Amino acid sequence: MDTAWQRTFQERMRRFEMRRPPRTGEVTVSIKVRVISGCFHRECSPHAYEIIDEHLSKVAASGTASEFGFEEHESGPELLAYLAVTTAGITLAASVIGLITAIIKARSEGVRKGDRPSDPLELIVRRTHDGSGFHEEIVLRVGHKDPIDEKALAKRLREALRQLLQGLKC
Repeated sequence: MDTAWQRTFQERMRRFEMRRPPRTGEVTVSIKVRVISGCFHRECSPHAYEIIDEHLSKVAASGTASEFGFEEHESGPELLAYLAVTTAGITLAASVIGLITAIIKARSEGVRKGDRPSDPLELIVRRTHDGSGFHEEIVLRVGHKDPIDEKALAKRLREALRQLLQGLKC
């Protein structure tokens, strides 16, 4: 069943791919930091977005911002990124992993400074397939008081991306 949300998601992925089509050995993925309940956007989380904007500025200055797209949603930010798929494994740009970590940490810091609500976050990877469907994997669920280790997050993210790609081969 194709819902309005799925059509919007597919269109967002198509627009991203039109900016720079995936190179040989690359696939595009969505990496979503989604609040379980409530909202996680600029109006409710101004302290977090101040930190996120600062991190985005640093990434833009480094010249690696063209490797991903940043989308704001009421439920939380989304990164559209290129994933290199080789026989040796999968590779996601370090700047993307760093930004995901920064977003999750910014949420915690924002809540500490008064951002509301403070519901847990889910990190989700998803991808369109066959032109009409999509598949998603939940990477982790994290509360605003939970510590975040970038290496552990990167490992779980790689595992979920591997699962995501396997799920699309069926």
